[in-house]
Amino acid sequence: MTRSRGDARLRHPRHGRRGEARLPAVLATLAAVLLYVALPQQLLVAPRYVLPALELLLLIPLIAVNPLRLTRQNRVSRVLSLTLVLLIGASNLVSLGILVHDLVTEGVEDGGQLLVAALQVWLTNIIVFGLAYWELDRGGPVSRTQAPRAELPLADFRFSQDENDDAVEEVADGASGSSDWVPTLPDYLYISVTNSTAFSPTDTMPLSTRAKLLMSIESIAALMTSLLVIARAVSILH
Repeated sequence: MTRSRGDARLRHPRHGRRGEARLPAVLATLAAVLLYVALPQQLLVAPRYVLPALELLLLIPLIAVNPLRLTRQNRVSRVLSLTLVLLIGASNLVSLGILVHDLVTEGVEDGGQLLVAALQVWLTNIIVFGLAYWELDRGGPVSRTQAPRAELPLADFRFSQDENDDAVEEVADGASGSSDWVPTLPDYLYISVTNSTAFSPTDTMPLSTRAKLLMSIESIAALMTSLLVIARAVSILH
């Protein structure tokens, strides 16, 4: 039987969904917290458990508002979610700055520890920027699934699905216009991974100024980690 785009729209009613699952975002946040806790003492912004405790305190009410599915949002929960991402991101960038400073001014003998610390900072960078893109694009995860498409804020990113309506049928059936597709956290983590490895956009293009600024910061941080920190660590090991 031939499929039609109208049928695809009926099979995938975006506004009939219960909202995006909460668990992936919780796991990503906890992974970033654990990576920070495992950093060497000299790279910590504050006593080891102060920032992680604060981040968990911010996470708890967010889970309480949407324990399983992201379907509800108010001004307080929105501020808390953005504050949580900002706190994780700022502390990780400061840790990267301390790491680079120590390399330049003090010299580091333990290259193995440096490699591990650089990897932790790099992985946290991927997670936190993926969360930032997820929180900001089109009003955030609640807005993307609960608001009518005509009422969504302007998009920060243009995904390939947003352009596939005129492709072959098996591709077009999954396009934004045909199936009412919207991105979820894995899509934004993918953007973050590719931006941290290629140092530039790949198949998803930033549209807004804030998206371009965030991607620039992430690329610079990843470049510093890979070129300066890891290269220095390898030279120490040799």
